[in-house]
Amino acid sequence: MSLQLPPLTAMRVFEAAARLSSFTKAAAELGMTQAAVSYQIKLLEERVGAPLFLRKPRQVVLTETGLRLAPKVSEAFGLLRDAYASARAGSDSALCISTMLTFASNWLARHIGSFQLRHPGIAVRLDTSSDLVDFARQDVDVAIRSGEGKWPGLVSHLLFRNEYTPMLNPRLADSIGGIREPADLLKLRVLDPTDPWWRRWFALANVPADSLEGRPDTNMGSQAYEANAAIAGQGVAILTRAFFTTDLAEGRLIQPFDLMGYDGQGYWLVYPESRRNAPNIRAFRNWILAELGCTEA
Repeated sequence: MSLQLPPLTAMRVFEAAARLSSFTKAAAELGMTQAAVSYQIKLLEERVGAPLFLRKPRQVVLTETGLRLAPKVSEAFGLLRDAYASARAGSDSALCISTMLTFASNWLARHIGSFQLRHPGIAVRLDTSSDLVDFARQDVDVAIRSGEGKWPGLVSHLLFRNEYTPMLNPRLADSIGGIREPADLLKLRVLDPTDPWWRRWFALANVPADSLEGRPDTNMGSQAYEANAAIAGQGVAILTRAFFTTDLAEGRLIQPFDLMGYDGQGYWLVYPESRRNAPNIRAFRNWILAELGCTEA
């Protein structure tokens, strides 16, 4: 059987009293009463089986046993302090972001360079997955989630609303003489016609959605993939506009109508409440909210 370790509190009290040669000063440093310090020392002496201090009127003096123990205890606490400082520095100098593929590829990857220029000491790692991260079990600092922003124990900051609209390659639109009204979209291949966004958007546009029935299901599992297919002229996709502003600006995609759908959800920055003030999280939070023009800080 391995030797049982003494109580850490008692060892901490002993280290302070040995260093300061005073129970009173140790109590003041540790925020304890003198009686509590005396109790912890007595407890440790009982575990050791020998006195550790000679009690004198205005000070305490280490016994021979105490003199043998004190340097090792001081060294041990020094190692603990160094290990803690190293772990904290390592944690604060790295940032793991869990995010969905589309957000990672169509927004974060195009902007993260400015964060790294502003914070060169923070190493960024992306973990792309559609699964909800478990902060208690996974080595992740922050996450970007889609939803209503209500996750117990997490702080949530709205980045943008989940507004969607049809988009397509301009040459594909020209191939049918242009897109003049929403019903014209039905002349083309619709990417993922089972997506409920399509029915909602056509309902807003006063177009019967039953014309989507019977079309082949081409679910690609991600807006990023559907957008690439649309850019390649393979069909019309319904996409979150905020992810594709660059493609729209550079003419790879067009948005034929200003009409936007909204499903009541949004994209959120989330992290544990307990880590709100971690330097790496605070730096990323301030940067991304400013980058997206959010009023929250």
